[in-house]
Amino acid sequence: TIGNGVTSIGSAAFNVCHALTVVTIPNSVTSIGGSAFSACPVLTGVYLEGDAPSLGDSCFTGDVQATVYYLSGTAGWGKAYGGRPTAVWNPQVRTGDTSLGVTGGHFGFDINWASGKTVVIEAGTDLAHPDWTPVGTNTLKGNSASFSDPQSSEYPTRIYRLRTP
Repeated sequence: TIGNGVTSIGSAAFNVCHALTVVTIPNSVTSIGGSAFSACPVLTGVYLEGDAPSLGDSCFTGDVQATVYYLSGTAGWGKAYGGRPTAVWNPQVRTGDTSLGVTGGHFGFDINWASGKTVVIEAGTDLAHPDWTPVGTNTLKGNSASFSDPQSSEYPTRIYRLRTP
């Protein structure tokens, strides 16, 4: 994660970084230098919290797995950015660790998204006839928040979805 207040990422800053898998860039960044992230073979996600920064040449050259994610309501985005495909960055349930599941009799999970964004968690019991009820509202700090549903054990089936207010 690039720190808040950083306004530019220099040329070749992360060039040939073989361990870089994901990078989050704050809305304070207005320019990214040439080859800043080129030749990062395992880079899969570039998450931008603001409008599209100006780009130097060959910024993502060789990053064949990378997708650039942007927040809805930000400007300057098209189908590609620096030669990489783009997609809207929506809140996600983190499933790659022990935060997902039942702990202390409550079902819970961690949410990943942009710091400061608000996510509403809704629950239902039947996907065929959904009746979504808000069960939590979380504002993310540091790109994540935890959610736990103390009523989850009262239902034979409980389905969750995330939405933005």
